[in-house]
Amino acid sequence: MSADLIVTNARITTLNPAQPQASALAVKDGQLVAVGDEADVVALIGATTRRIDAQGKRLIPGLIDSHIHLIRGGLSFNQELRWDGIRTLADAMAMLKVQVDATPAPQWVRVIGGFTEQQFDEKRLPTLDELNAVAPDTPVFILHLYDRALLNAAALRAVGYDKDTPNPPGGQIQRRADGTPTGLLLAQPNAWILYATLAKAPKLDPEDQVNSTRLYMRELNRLGVTSICDAGGGFHNYPDDYKVIEQLAADNELTLRIAYNLFTPHNGGEKADFERWTEMLPALSGTSTYRHNGAGEMLVFSAADFEDFRQPRPELPPEMEDDLEDVVRLLVEKRWPFRLHATYDESIGRALDVFEKVNRDTPFAGLHWWFDHAETISQPNIERVARLQGGIAVQHRMAYQGEYFVERYGARAAEATPPVKAMLEAGVPVGAGTDATRVSSHNPWVCLSWLVTGKTVGGLQLTPERNLLDRHTALRLWTQANTWFSHDEGRKGQIAVGQYADFAVLSADYFGVSESDISDLYSELTVMGGKVVHGVGPFDDLAPPLPPASPDWSPLRRFEAYKHRNPAAGLFTRAGERTAMGCGCASACGVHAHAHVWDRQAPAADARSFWGALGCSCWAF
Repeated sequence: MSADLIVTNARITTLNPAQPQASALAVKDGQLVAVGDEADVVALIGATTRRIDAQGKRLIPGLIDSHIHLIRGGLSFNQELRWDGIRTLADAMAMLKVQVDATPAPQWVRVIGGFTEQQFDEKRLPTLDELNAVAPDTPVFILHLYDRALLNAAALRAVGYDKDTPNPPGGQIQRRADGTPTGLLLAQPNAWILYATLAKAPKLDPEDQVNSTRLYMRELNRLGVTSICDAGGGFHNYPDDYKVIEQLAADNELTLRIAYNLFTPHNGGEKADFERWTEMLPALSGTSTYRHNGAGEMLVFSAADFEDFRQPRPELPPEMEDDLEDVVRLLVEKRWPFRLHATYDESIGRALDVFEKVNRDTPFAGLHWWFDHAETISQPNIERVARLQGGIAVQHRMAYQGEYFVERYGARAAEATPPVKAMLEAGVPVGAGTDATRVSSHNPWVCLSWLVTGKTVGGLQLTPERNLLDRHTALRLWTQANTWFSHDEGRKGQIAVGQYADFAVLSADYFGVSESDISDLYSELTVMGGKVVHGVGPFDDLAPPLPPASPDWSPLRRFEAYKHRNPAAGLFTRAGERTAMGCGCASACGVHAHAHVWDRQAPAADARSFWGALGCSCWAF
């Protein structure tokens, strides 16, 4: 037997307890056939074997995101200006101005999650006056977590909100004294006002949706991700909104392994959705790259406890238990795995009452089920999850919302939110993910940084040393541990003979870089099923072609989807091709004598005093 691919001169973290470290591997027909040192693989070299020298770099199993909204997010990825990783509001607003100038009518400029005001040096969002000055005619929609959205005047006109528009249940349209909307939408705490408003924005054409989904997958490949569990999403219906991803799957063009859960979008029609879907889809049907994974994260609307920590905890309605029981009983009878969004311990306790009741009549008997999020779950409820053989999928939402949680509940309450160590000690299957992109960033290394450091992206220390994870445990939650959630135990998640050849060669050594540098890691070479799906730097010539983002006004033609400190990390704008984020003026600035503030160094020791607190003021006015 000759290998299709061998990799040598690597520092391999296998996550296989029987063989923790290695320096070489070999691949045949998409699977690992040898793991060890160079002597173990050279005998498998044949005439057609591709050889890759990893140049002494760290190689890890491909990352697995157990909670992401890729299928929905892929349909609009090319439309979104992303502030992920941007460190100042001045930079964010300069990007916005450039994109406003490039965006044709009737399209919007949209910033959809992945950031928090706390990450900015200025520690604030733009004002509505600033948005209107930058974009007097182009609609702008900025979603900040699930607590608010900012719309400029042009966006308000586009959606038709005026003084006669009523507030939806659980949401508020902020108004002036005369009743006209200001442009601030507030979730109190129900985020459906934010969902519903965003749903009014123009959609991409079908061919652009295909391009957009491909590029979103490639962006995740760039970060070392090779598999995801898709959690569905609001205003996203099966099968209508799955045509693009299913066509890509049929054409063998997926660069990620996708296990998808079905999320009911119909308040009051949840059971009917699952009755129909369980007839359409056998449980876990599909292939190794595109497979059904059960129900959720929305099972019934009455069980949804939105996690806006600026608002008091929502009390679920009294009919929740009956609604949830009807759906869970159906799913267990059909042997469909399921997941349930649950932020607060109080909601989790009530859901567990239902699960235990159903289990007494129709035993779960090893059926995989899990809670998503579980930030405030208590020790007694962790133990109840363990007894029912359930799991918990955690995400780094606290890295983006930790400051607001501390304001409401105090620093002591945030010390184990979520209590990941307690979950692991109880023997509960625990995996990690992002919940991207409408709250947290899609960058898995931000989550890994949060697990290891306990800090928010704004720098607030939430988690004390005793509750932090070591780097090896954190990485396991992003690889081997996540296979439980996609029903792939033993098939992936480790560098081990017989498993899928899914792996990433990192830009720097995860185990050696400083804690502050973890979030800036990325992959220089990503392989899925033995095929290279991403390559940069020394592996650039191995990368498959990257199609340009379409349409041509896409923000990805100008900006990256995550702003690393190292410009070589980028996928869409290569080093040496910096986008000129101009000041927004029609002519050079008369105050600072520049045409594009971001292309010049300030001729002063104190750049902030030279440009001002928000950078050059001329970008907005």
